[in-house]
Amino acid sequence: MKGRKISFKGKWCIEMFRSLNLAFLLFACLFLGCASKSPPSRELTLATTTSTQDSGLLDVLLPAFERESGVKVKVIAVGSGQALELGRRGDADILLTHSPQAEKKFMEEGWGTSREAVMHNDFVIVGPAEGRVELKNAPTVADAFKIIAEAESPFISRSDESGTHQKEINIWKSADIEPDGQWYIRAGAGMAQALRMAHEKKAFVLSDRATYLTLKNEIEMKVSFEGDEQLLNRYSVITVNPQKHSHIHQDEANRFVEFLMSPNAKKIIGSFGVELYGQSLFVPDAKVTNEIP
Repeated sequence: MKGRKISFKGKWCIEMFRSLNLAFLLFACLFLGCASKSPPSRELTLATTTSTQDSGLLDVLLPAFERESGVKVKVIAVGSGQALELGRRGDADILLTHSPQAEKKFMEEGWGTSREAVMHNDFVIVGPAEGRVELKNAPTVADAFKIIAEAESPFISRSDESGTHQKEINIWKSADIEPDGQWYIRAGAGMAQALRMAHEKKAFVLSDRATYLTLKNEIEMKVSFEGDEQLLNRYSVITVNPQKHSHIHQDEANRFVEFLMSPNAKKIIGSFGVELYGQSLFVPDAKVTNEIP
């Protein structure tokens, strides 16, 4: 049987059908391709004091937040002064610091939108395991600093505009001493490095208790003075003002604050260090820090 000739109209219909099928396939591929892509990752840049990293707290706190929120956290660990400066420049979305006076100034200048208490511990004067200068009978921390200065015993200062450095400066002022001389060593370093330097030079150093306990087995140092009310060490979380920098991840920052205020985070903070050191390295807080002096 001879094949039937397809009319021009029939050929046109076939071509149209093929074109429509091709268009449909293209559309389907594009749609499925787009649908298969994961949504853009949510990120957050946290500028924080070195003690929260050196102590190991962030190693347990941040994974819990990331699992719960789906937000990936990038950490910049520096002194509190540097962390606040990163906030001013818009290089961080949120800050975790322990320098109350500098934090207040940051908020008063409009760089932050909220400031909440997260936790506290205390500072201690750490010194050589065996040394000729004894501080334990000093009535106050200012008196302990006077003993160190009068003996010209080596003292390591972080000298990095950190919260610890600011605390040290305030103590020297309360002792009415302006430290200077070969005995006063300006490290320009983070807490862990300053502790290691104090160990090497058999010197005194002001440290947050958490970082000292973390490094205790690596250095031959002891707590030489503790317990003064002036040595209280408060940590605050500050969200950077998006009106100053439009690229700030405000929603993610607020989510992190909510997490830190949650019972889950407080449990993590309150139990951190108990198993290894027999005591918690931080005590969770639950009040607004604007009232903190």
